[in-house]
Amino acid sequence: MSPARASAVALVVLLLSAGVAQAKSAEQIDAETDTALATLDEKLPGSREFVDRAKGVLVFPEVIEAGLFIGGEYGEGALRINGETVDYYNTVAGSFGFQLGAQAKTVVIAFLTQEALDKFRASSGWEAGVDGSIAIIEAGAGASFDTTMTNAPIAGFVIGRRGLMVDVSLQGAKFSKIKR
Repeated sequence: MSPARASAVALVVLLLSAGVAQAKSAEQIDAETDTALATLDEKLPGSREFVDRAKGVLVFPEVIEAGLFIGGEYGEGALRINGETVDYYNTVAGSFGFQLGAQAKTVVIAFLTQEALDKFRASSGWEAGVDGSIAIIEAGAGASFDTTMTNAPIAGFVIGRRGLMVDVSLQGAKFSKIKR
């Protein structure tokens, strides 16, 4: 078996063992979305008001990232408009290069203009960096969020186990609507 094929097999095993293969119900995704938004507000005070003012918010409560030379990530989430879930999505991304291990993160993407939200919802598979750019909001420990931190049409937050993650990118992540 070639090294690339062995790496791909190992990646699939890692993702399956992490529980990614089990599709979540709409109720599970909604409950986890509520928790993720509460965690964001806890980790970054003031972010709740920012999220509430967004035209739409896409929340992936748990995105599993795993890799063994070839990496991948997967998560399921909800798109909320005016606080109500309107659709469900998954996110998928792949990468190459030296990588080993697995981690979970929460991703919250705020569509700050109606145009950005409409373009996202009209696509059959929206890709970050191709169909639109996501400005990642970074803040240090104990910081609070100020709405002047971004004027981009789409802003994102990435939360790891220890809080907001810095130096991350959602470039290349693909978002597709799923039925739940």
